[in-house]
Amino acid sequence: MRLTRLVSAASAAVLTATLALTGGQLAQASDASVGAQAAGGDYVALGDSYSSGVGAGDYDSGSGDCKRSNRAYPKLWAAKNAPASFHFTACSGAVTGDVLNKQLGPINSGTDLVSITIGGNDAGFVDVMTTCVLQSESDCVNRVNTARAYVEKTLPGKLDAVYSAIKNKAPNARVVVLGYPRFYKLNGTCVAGLTEKERSTINGAADLLNSITAKRAADHGFGYGDAASRFAGHEICSGDAWLHSVTFPIGDSYHPKAAGQSGGYLPAFSSAI
Repeated sequence: MRLTRLVSAASAAVLTATLALTGGQLAQASDASVGAQAAGGDYVALGDSYSSGVGAGDYDSGSGDCKRSNRAYPKLWAAKNAPASFHFTACSGAVTGDVLNKQLGPINSGTDLVSITIGGNDAGFVDVMTTCVLQSESDCVNRVNTARAYVEKTLPGKLDAVYSAIKNKAPNARVVVLGYPRFYKLNGTCVAGLTEKERSTINGAADLLNSITAKRAADHGFGYGDAASRFAGHEICSGDAWLHSVTFPIGDSYHPKAAGQSGGYLPAFSSAI
C-alpha cells in the first residue's frame, strides 16, 4: 500500500501552501585570483529555499517566512571565509520574479561573489510533488511532463532575465549558479511511497532542470555548482538520506537536511568559486 497517500485532504492543502519552496597556467592563475578575490570580498546569497536552508533548521528569527537557516550553505561559507560583507536575501518559495523584484538590492558594482539557486518553483516544484505523493502514478507522470515542457520552453528566458540583471548590477562579480539534487536513489531501501517509475520520472526532471540551468549559467559566463553529484549516495531511499521525504513540519519535505547543506551544497559552491 502507498502509505504516503493516506495523507488527508487537509494535509494536502498544507503541503501545497508550505512546501515551496543546479587551459593553461595563465588561465589557472586567473581562476585562482577570482577565487581569492571572492573569498575576501563582498558576498550576496540569492535564491529559493534550497539556498535559504529550508529543512536544515536553526532559522534566523528575523527572516520570517523566508526561513533563512544558520546551517544553510551561504551562512556556512561566510562563517568559514569571513567576506568583507555578507548579504543573505534568499527566500523560501522564491521564483525568478522574486529574485528580480526583492533580492537584488544589496548587489552593486563592488560585489565580488554571488550565489543562487532558482527555477524549481517556477517549474512547479510544489505542485509536482503534491501530485506525485497524493495522486496516481499516471497523474504524477503527466504532471512531471508538464513541468518538463515548461523547463524546456519557458524557464530559459526567465533564467536569462535573472542572470542578466545580476551581471548588469555586478559586472565584476564571480557568480555561481547551483543546481538541485536528484530526490531518489532508485531500487533503494524504501518499501513504501512512490513507485519506481515515479521516482525515476522525478529524477529525470531534476536532470533536465539542472542541464538547462547549467547551460544558461555558462552562456552568461557564470560558474555552476553540481549539487546532484554531491548528493549521490545520499538521496531519499539511500539509507543515508541528506534530503527529507514527506515529513513534519510539512514544509521541510523534499528539502536538504543540515547534512545536505554542509556535505552537499557547501562543497558544490566552494568548488565552483
